[in-house]
Amino acid sequence: MRFTIANPDKEILDMEVKLIQLPGLDGSFEILENHAPLLSILAQGRVRMIDMEGQEHTLDVEGGFLGLADNQCHLLLV
Repeated sequence: MRFTIANPDKEILDMEVKLIQLPGLDGSFEILENHAPLLSILAQGRVRMIDMEGQEHTLDVEGGFLGLADNQCHLLLV
């Protein structure tokens, strides 16, 4: 699935991933390929991604907004 991360000034990340773990307001949650459409507000915490080669990547965030549909996941940081 395609995962992009941006802030109001620029795109930070654009990659294909097979798993994303995110810090939701009510606790962390996980997204896999073919997940149902979703809109969510994120809390401060760590975003964890597993790329198509199985490598783990992390990014600490202060919060943001997530949109997911048709295996396209977009995270806008605040």
